[in-house]
Amino acid sequence: MNLFSKRREHDQLEQQRRRLYRIAYSWCHDGSLAEDLVQETLIRALERASQLRDPERLPAWLAAILANCWRDHLRRLKPTDDIAELEESLFDDEAHSPERSAECNQLVKRVRDEIAALPVGQRQVLTLVDLEEFSYADVAGILEIPVGTVMSRLCRARQALKGRLQAARERAAAPALRSVK
Repeated sequence: MNLFSKRREHDQLEQQRRRLYRIAYSWCHDGSLAEDLVQETLIRALERASQLRDPERLPAWLAAILANCWRDHLRRLKPTDDIAELEESLFDDEAHSPERSAECNQLVKRVRDEIAALPVGQRQVLTLVDLEEFSYADVAGILEIPVGTVMSRLCRARQALKGRLQAARERAAAPALRSVK
């Protein structure tokens, strides 16, 4: 392999970094851990570049390596409930009012918190299918589970997320009752 093709390979992997970070962060909810997982994924990908037969499968192949890095991490450490918040600006301040931006940020935080509360398997499948738009077959390959398991986890995750978000909305809309003596 010549220097030019190595550089092209490196550029392709670098383009996938942001996507891998989103996936990793959605699984672990810790920015520095997500960055470490992405770094380990890219290192493994570079070491095993000759194993990728179809360049069009690069995103799924990298996601599978990321899933293995995540599994390795979980084997080494107990998962924690401590969730670091990702602070990113979703909207241009000039295009939206501060009130609208605050509402959107609260909604995004609520959805992220509810996704974080899902079991890891459901959270992984939901992230890969609904957020990263991988096919069921790709997710099955990435997570090394049957397609039927992907479908059932996704169904349970969507139902749980919908129920949790509806319950949170009802709690927020319910008037607070006070006792007056």
